[in-house]
Amino acid sequence: MAKILIVEDEADIQELIAYNLERAGHRALRATSGEQAVALVREALPDLVIIDWMLPGMSGIELARLLKADKRSESVPLIMVTARSAEQDKLTGLEIGADDYMTKPFSPRELIARVKAVLRRRAPQTTDDSVEVDGLKLDPASHRVSASNEALELGPTEFRLLHFFMTHPDRVYSRAQLLDQVWGDHVFVEERTVDVHIRRLRKALEASGHDGLIQTVRSAGYRFSTD
Repeated sequence: MAKILIVEDEADIQELIAYNLERAGHRALRATSGEQAVALVREALPDLVIIDWMLPGMSGIELARLLKADKRSESVPLIMVTARSAEQDKLTGLEIGADDYMTKPFSPRELIARVKAVLRRRAPQTTDDSVEVDGLKLDPASHRVSASNEALELGPTEFRLLHFFMTHPDRVYSRAQLLDQVWGDHVFVEERTVDVHIRRLRKALEASGHDGLIQTVRSAGYRFSTD
């Protein structure tokens, strides 16, 4: 399930988008202006933001630029939704960092398909797609993990940690980055808490020999890799 912020000042359109996102299993947050959206993003980062171009006060383009200029929110994927269909408008939206661009009117079905495609590409840990690496399989929909067809028991935090690792292999993540991605960016937890859960996760993967997939990178953090 992804947390998606809808920035749209037309109540009917906002409600239509929110209804279809929630029906698809996501959590919808709502803002009617760029200023309100900035305040919500400051409280907690969404997994994706859907922005209407024409907003009262701060425009959707200004909001997108602001989010992309902030180190904390620069990696949050954006979808622009607007009545402006000129090619130059689309190019402007994409050039400021939008991941997709939809023109009104649009079908809810198409929007959900585009949301799914962006999340799969930019935030795969928020989707219900199962993932398998080297005989280790994780299914978010059923909340099950198996290794070589043998079920593994994981706590909720270890499950989220493993899901994030499996969907972001071969990259080193610091403890602070893992806290932001797995615990949430406004959760105040000691960085060493990550080490405790890494140990628990490795212990759960020990029997099948998959504990070695989680590698410690000295002075940097952790990496999930088959190498």
